[in-house]
Parts: sequence; C-alpha cells; structure tokens
Amino acid sequence: MLMEMPLLPWLRAARDFIALAHAHQEPPLAANNGAPWTCWLMLGGRGAGKTRTGAEWVRAAALGLPPYAGAPHGSIALVGETEHDVREVMIEGPAGLLAVSPRSERPHWTATRRRLEWPNGAVAYAFSAEDPEQLRGPQFDAAWCDELAKWKHADATFDMLQFGLRLGQRPRQLVTTTPRPLALIKRLIADPRVAVTRAATQANAAHLSPAFLDEVLARYAGTRLGRQEIDGELIEERADALWTRAMIEAARVPAAPPLQRIVIGVDPPGSARPAASACGIVAAGLAESGMIYVLEDASVQGLAPAGWAAKAVALYRRLAADAIVAEVNQGGDMVRSVLKAIDPALPVRCVRATRGKWLRAEPVAMLYSQGKVKHVDPPLAALEDEMADFGLDGLSSGRSPDRLDALVWAVTELTQRGGGQGPRIRSLGEGPLVPRGILRRAY
Repeated sequence: MLMEMPLLPWLRAARDFIALAHAHQEPPLAANNGAPWTCWLMLGGRGAGKTRTGAEWVRAAALGLPPYAGAPHGSIALVGETEHDVREVMIEGPAGLLAVSPRSERPHWTATRRRLEWPNGAVAYAFSAEDPEQLRGPQFDAAWCDELAKWKHADATFDMLQFGLRLGQRPRQLVTTTPRPLALIKRLIADPRVAVTRAATQANAAHLSPAFLDEVLARYAGTRLGRQEIDGELIEERADALWTRAMIEAARVPAAPPLQRIVIGVDPPGSARPAASACGIVAAGLAESGMIYVLEDASVQGLAPAGWAAKAVALYRRLAADAIVAEVNQGGDMVRSVLKAIDPALPVRCVRATRGKWLRAEPVAMLYSQGKVKHVDPPLAALEDEMADFGLDGLSSGRSPDRLDALVWAVTELTQRGGGQGPRIRSLGEGPLVPRGILRRAY
C-alpha cells in the first residue's frame, strides 16, 4: 500500500525537480544554430515557473547536478532588476534558491556581503542592474539573469556581465524574463548561440491560484498586455504608431510635483455589455512649470452608466480634481446627467469629437516627443499598450482606444485651459475668484 512505502524515496523524489519539470523548464538540447548553447533565454508569462527554473538551475550548477550541469561551478552571478529583487525573489523568495535547496545542501546567505556559499565551496554573488559597474572586475563560470526586460540599464549591465563570464571550459547563463520588445531581447532571440524556450502562464496552472487564473485570464486574454504578460509573447512596435515604447519610457517619473490643476478625462462606452468598449477614465494634472503629469488610469469595462460614472467621480474626489472632461458623442446629454446624478455640483465639461482619433491624438503625441508630458509610476500598462499600438488605422485589434481617448481629452483640456505659465485671468463666465475647494465650477 502507498502508506507502507518508505518515506525517504518520496522525499528524494519531491526534491528531484527535473523529474516533475514542465517541458519549457527542461534544459534545451541545442542553441539556434544546432550547436551547444551558451545562453538559455526563457521567455514566459507571469507565474510560468521562470523563477523556480532559475533557482533550480543555479542550485544544479553549484552542485554539478545533471541534466542542468555536468560538474560543479565555483563562481555564479545572480543579477536582478534591483538588489531588493535579487534578495526577495531570487534568493529568499518562495521559489528562490534557499527555498528549493534541501537542508543538507542549503547555501549560507550573507546579506551584508551579498553572497551565497554552498558547503562544497561554490559561491553565488548578488548584483543589481541599477549599477552595471558592480560587474566590472568579478569573474564567473555561470550566471542567472532574472527579469532582464525590466532592467533599467539592460544593455550596459548585460554587456558587463559578458566580460565577466570567463571561467571554466564553457561559461553559461540563464536569462528568465517576461518578454518586452527591447532591442537586447530581440538580439538574444536571433543570436545563433542562444537557446530559446517559451511558456504561457497556463503551462504552470496546476501551481497557481484558480481565482488568479480565472480573473486575470478573463480580464486580459487577447489584449496586448495579456499576450505579453500571460502568453509570454514578444509584442513588436508598430511602425506607424504615434507613440513609441522608448518615448513612453522616457516620460516615466517616480512622482509628480504640486499641481495647479487636475482633470479627469472620460470616454464613455456605447454599451454596458461585457464585450463592449471600456470606459476610459484617465487623470492628469498641470504643474506650475507647464509640465503635464498623467496620474492614473482607472478605466473600467462592462459597467452600466451609473457604474462607470461612479468610478469617474470617485477618482475625481480622491485626487481633489478640478473638473471631469467627458466626450458626449456616444451618449449626448446622458453623459452629463449620469455624472450629475451622483453629484449635482460636479464640474463637468462636455466635449464633442469633430475630428478623427488620429488627428485628435497627434498634438498630444507631439507634447510627449517634446518631453512636456510625464507618466507617474507605477506604470500605466494597459494605457501605454494602447498608446504604443495606436496607428493610422487605430489599434491593431480593431477595438476602440478608450483609455487613449480619455488621455487625449484630459491632456487637451490642460493645454487649452490654463496650459501656460504664470497667473491666469478668469472670464466673467467662469464664476467668482475663490480658493479651490470652496466653490467648484460647473461647465
């Protein structure tokens, strides 16, 4: 009977990762050119088992465990986005090196020295991609690079690492990352000496929360963000896009300064059906310098008018905004009415699109190219995907760019109404000159 079997063989089997590994977690047989590989690039969706593979590969390299390694490696580099990520994910995380190592083989982690030491003398050193110069000098015979597509100085850090991989007969490295269309990732995919494996989130579904799978897949399946973060697909740039990924990355800032004015752009959907367009809800603010800061994307999908209106008003209140700017092409007076039903004193400016989406968005894209619009962290991933995918014929999926429309309305409002520097003079129609928060304008 199962219960009568000795416990020791079961314990050994439980820690024999390769016996239970998925196909994408098994070591590749050869590189793109058919020869032995020097770099294994594992592209995968969120939760596909990339970190566990990386940790098991390093453990095997340190101890010389087949099939990942034929002999022990004495000096291993662990490189992550930040020092915190190396420690919390690659080393101390639930799928990190300490967790996957049996007690008898577990390496000793010295945080102050940023090094792991195995009982057999193998050592792994922790490095942050924030400081490529850390890799100038040390030498290794193996390396694990985690989430390379997120590294702030990806090219410089990766280049410095290559110079350090100079020990042993054949130094090797494993790169585990969710793909993004970076030049470095594209070069690695095309490199003859690189072996590439791919996996979607669903490949590791047995080890993930069913609720996570249901909610995330339902929300993002088929979107550009979903194809990248769930399917592990490399999403290329559009040649005719108004925004490039580089332009968006250059606009990123950790925080906004004090803002003179904040508005909420709203692009209402034409229907509340689950498959209908989203309601674009984007907040942006104007600083004294004239710089515009995109603060938040609170867009929602599948809600009735009262539902998306409540979301827009909640964002307006939370950010202490000055006005809601709503497009009324789809709903006409209903848009104003549904917003005013929540708060009769709500300042709602109704705008009507008289030109195509490209023509409306082009001046806003020009502001980005001039460095006059910034995105406040954390990244607005879904909005930024629409921006990078918006070309002459709209989005490549054919769907409406609702988040982008809301962004365009908000930024346009800030440039047309108080976009200049210095004091402004209100017209008589704008109401009395009173401090913000005492009396709000109704458009």
